[in-house]
Amino acid sequence: MKKLTLNLLVILGLAATPGLAQGQQGQSAPQGERGQGQAQEQGRGQGQGQGQGQGRGQGQGRGQRGPAAPARPTPRWPDGHVNLGPPPGEKGIWSPAGINALYQYPNPVNRVGAATLLPNPTKFEDVPYQDWAKDLHEARERNFESDEPHTRCKASPGPRQFITPYGTEIVEFPDLQRIYIFDIGGPHTYRTIFVDGRQHPKDLKPSYYGNSIGHWEGDTLVVDTIGYNERAWIDREGTPTTTKLHMIERFTRPDMNTLRYEVTIDDPGAYTKTWNGGFQLRWNAGTELFEYICQDNNIAATEMLGAGTVTRSSPIVP
Repeated sequence: MKKLTLNLLVILGLAATPGLAQGQQGQSAPQGERGQGQAQEQGRGQGQGQGQGQGRGQGQGRGQRGPAAPARPTPRWPDGHVNLGPPPGEKGIWSPAGINALYQYPNPVNRVGAATLLPNPTKFEDVPYQDWAKDLHEARERNFESDEPHTRCKASPGPRQFITPYGTEIVEFPDLQRIYIFDIGGPHTYRTIFVDGRQHPKDLKPSYYGNSIGHWEGDTLVVDTIGYNERAWIDREGTPTTTKLHMIERFTRPDMNTLRYEVTIDDPGAYTKTWNGGFQLRWNAGTELFEYICQDNNIAATEMLGAGTVTRSSPIVP
């Protein structure tokens, strides 16, 4: 009888503390990018946490539910222009509120989070593919995107730099008139945006990130980039591009917690006309870059290809 009573007390005690189990679940987070499958789970976890006021970043306890705190005003530099990074004395990064994508695809390999969508998202049927580019895109989808350069630790330009579960940091150096974008997962590289009024060089050598020059249009940072090679994907879905790619990105921070990313794709080598895409990112306060060695953490071979292997020494074709 005493044993039965003790068991009932234990059961009642656990039932009265559901927050404990929820809090324990909130502590599990992978420390390395482990292929697309795990990235999806990470993305969903971020979307849920951010939908609850961004969890630890907004001061709410792990596993607790409640209304999101009102967003703080957009941070600004002393001269009044928008600060796309953390205010002085603080830290934080931009993270996707779930899986994000450049446009809506009817049968995506990666499920897109509703909180990442722009008000009027571009749909797959609105993307003006040339025939060869559409065929290549569909072939990559059928292959479960297993040949993506990002999983081979290659730098990923434009939108793809923000389509990562571990977030992205934007750092501006006003005295240098430069803005740097650091990605955490994947290749863990950085991209330079010159905001000193210069023009693109005339003898550009194609590269992964191309040559980026930026300027401010009101509260929006407009970045113009050319000079891409064809060895990288601009998104996770395998959208093709060529060396003719000209990309114009717009970064708008309407409040402390939101970054609206919009991009215009102009690539006459792959598309019949220019088109637009984009998504939204959420501010993850109190977080900063951590050490990430892509080669050491890359287990894409087992996550994506089963018993196959992923070689990082072979040429990457578009």
